[in-house]
Amino acid sequence: MNDGSLSPERIAIIGGTGNEGPGLAMRWASAGYRVIIGSREENKAVETAERLKTQLSLDTITGMQNNNAIRNSDICVLTVVYNAHRAALESLKFDLQGKILIDTTARIDFRDPKPPDPPSAARIAQTILGQDVKVVAAFQNVPAHALKKDLNKPIDTDVLVFSDAKDSADITIDLAKAGGMRAFFAGSLDNSIVAEGITAVLIDINKNYGVKSASIRITGLGR
Repeated sequence: MNDGSLSPERIAIIGGTGNEGPGLAMRWASAGYRVIIGSREENKAVETAERLKTQLSLDTITGMQNNNAIRNSDICVLTVVYNAHRAALESLKFDLQGKILIDTTARIDFRDPKPPDPPSAARIAQTILGQDVKVVAAFQNVPAHALKKDLNKPIDTDVLVFSDAKDSADITIDLAKAGGMRAFFAGSLDNSIVAEGITAVLIDINKNYGVKSASIRITGLGR
């Protein structure tokens, strides 16, 4: 997927040892980015990074403790479980200053999925971190297991991207495209509460139809 036009950003995936983080790491490393897997426990981050490097036969993935991963990156992606969201932000606030943070959080209980109450997770993140961090919300509706399949092929899903800073949203859209996904700017961080709610809908669709890959598509744009 690397067309030779990629910029040399280093991407830190915070909480990158869970379900979604490794898939995003594989997509972006395959596209030519340098990726840092972050975890509260450095040994878990290193183990995950080594496993992914072996799978991909690439040497561009490393593992670090979360704070060090942030310090060594240009862009950070938060992929922690929803009930660890606030604690992670508060513990990493100092190191995130001056960074772009892409928040993938959907505050949904998979056992009983319901749309969350506002404010959105990304708005909460922006409030906690302050205006020196450019928060973007994205990737809430991407099936985690789909990220790890057929890395050289597009994923049959679209990504809604939300931010109060359009330039940061544009960077995120480029990252989504590099990972084989179409992406669209969908407004401010407050709008991202809708993407969290869509996650609840997709979980129920998966359960009702016995699938794992329900996702969304944007139509009518002539592209």
